[in-house]
Amino acid sequence: MREIIEQNQASWDAMADSWFGSTALPTYGVLCPTEDELHLMPDLRGRRVLELGCGSGHSLRWCAEHGAAELWGVDLSARQLENARRQLAERGIEARLINAPMEAPGDLPQDYFDVACSIYAIGWTTSLPDTLRHISHSLKMGGVFIFSWDHPLMHCLDTADDRLIFAGQYVRDESLSYVQRGQPVTVQNRRMSTYINALADAGFAVERLIEETDGETLSRSAEFSPAYYAPFRAGRLPLSFIVKARKIR
Repeated sequence: MREIIEQNQASWDAMADSWFGSTALPTYGVLCPTEDELHLMPDLRGRRVLELGCGSGHSLRWCAEHGAAELWGVDLSARQLENARRQLAERGIEARLINAPMEAPGDLPQDYFDVACSIYAIGWTTSLPDTLRHISHSLKMGGVFIFSWDHPLMHCLDTADDRLIFAGQYVRDESLSYVQRGQPVTVQNRRMSTYINALADAGFAVERLIEETDGETLSRSAEFSPAYYAPFRAGRLPLSFIVKARKIR
């Protein structure tokens, strides 16, 4: 676990600038409905918000623009947080930013936050139970946790002869190591049941599970493409998923 965290940390420091502003609220993921359509977020006016995997801070900025009173962000990459501090400060937005992995985010205040989110970052955690435990402890009773990530079936697909083929496995969770923008990274592909059961174990009840491709993509005819996030794939299965859960114990 430690080796994966250290590898991913070094890689994100190296490529942070190239991801500046990517996949941030109101966007949840790839070719899926946005917050403007889904309205998953509660009223943020006067609320305390925590983001795990906050990256360059653009989702925190969105929360501030929608009235959040206090912002906290956790990210593995020091370079990502440098970018977040700069772009938030340019807009007069204050945030407490913590350089730490989401599975060990330090001493977050207990029963403090109204809303927690992780926008397209949850798959980087090497320990989903630890991450959810920290989030649950930091949320007030009734607090909301919203997160998004690649749909787990995406990693089971490959292409051959202008066709999508099922080439992976969906009977167990697995680590996936590859090179991203010239840097070695490792992410975790987990079954949907793993997320749902881990949320239950951490004291959450799932309120919404979104597995949808956005209407605009579905309304267009898309030619075959081997690209991982191609509209051709999105016309046949959701590329991303979104969960809204609430702390109930």
